[in-house]
Amino acid sequence: MNTKDLLDQIAFIKEIDKVKYIQRKTKLFNSDRCENDAEHSWHLALMAIVLAEHSNEPIDVLKVVKMVLIHDIVEIDAGDVFIYDTVKNHDNTDEERLGANRIFGLLPEKQKGEFIAIWEEFEAGETNEAKFARSMDRLEPLLQNTSNNGGTWKEFGVKYDKVYEKKSVIKNGSKILWNYAEGLINESVEKGILEK
Repeated sequence: MNTKDLLDQIAFIKEIDKVKYIQRKTKLFNSDRCENDAEHSWHLALMAIVLAEHSNEPIDVLKVVKMVLIHDIVEIDAGDVFIYDTVKNHDNTDEERLGANRIFGLLPEKQKGEFIAIWEEFEAGETNEAKFARSMDRLEPLLQNTSNNGGTWKEFGVKYDKVYEKKSVIKNGSKILWNYAEGLINESVEKGILEK
């Protein structure tokens, strides 16, 4: 047993506990409490397992689960940027890159390389696994907002065009889930909880 590796792994495990304190704008289903990054990542992991059959292409589900569990760890340093933020770009990859290098750098070298590679693959969104993982990341808040009568859409004055643009990423991973999501978006307009 390599004691240094074990101590590095424990240091990483302690550090990522901070993910539980990163508050997101989106609220839990049928709730007024904001979700945190740990809850979000856990939910995406289960969604990926349950919904994997709807992927456009065959996927390595374990790899997708790894992606969704680690994709927001960088927010310990970079913070969570609201997807509909009008001031700061949601793709704050420079700040996130610094966070990835510091936080994943706590791990033994081999694990550090694996985690950074998985995080980069998710960010690039080009592989079948990354496309499906990103579909989960966009679907969950849509489900939350529809369960909360518009939720953050209403709270922050987000309009149909912006929601449609951001959520259309879902189709890259699953056309079936996109058809469902598109229906929810249109239904939200009809119900008056999303302004067109």
